[in-house]
Amino acid sequence: MTPGINAAKKAKVSHRIHEYPHDPASESFGTEAAEKMGVDPSRVFKTLVVTIDGKELAVGIVPVTSMLSMKLVAKAAGGKKAVMANKQDVQRSTGYVLGGVSPLGQKKRLKTFIDDSAQHFDTIYVSAGRRGLEIELAPQDLAQLCGGHFAPLHQE
Repeated sequence: MTPGINAAKKAKVSHRIHEYPHDPASESFGTEAAEKMGVDPSRVFKTLVVTIDGKELAVGIVPVTSMLSMKLVAKAAGGKKAVMANKQDVQRSTGYVLGGVSPLGQKKRLKTFIDDSAQHFDTIYVSAGRRGLEIELAPQDLAQLCGGHFAPLHQE
């Protein structure tokens, strides 16, 4: 059990866990997840941590088929500039390793923004807290559990 799965169970939200054999040689954890689970990659979302205006960390959740727009995530967070966060800062604040960062059950609750495309699906997939483990849940439940807000965040 991961902190992410425990958070969903504790909140009693409907969810499903999907496990697959992770290939350490895989170049894209998200694309690998979609392929191994046999689901539309636009329903599989990656969790990225950014630094806003050099001060605070925030989370951007976008489809694995897209790139997180630094300009859009900064705007959503009320800042001017965003850059990808330092690996050690990500692991320290979330409690997860890169490639397995879940938006759920993080050590420190960060401002979280979910790409508004998630609202087009009944359920989406996000990391459950380790490589090879995904949690499927409704986008609204994800937003509720992580205190997230929907906003346009991606560029193709």
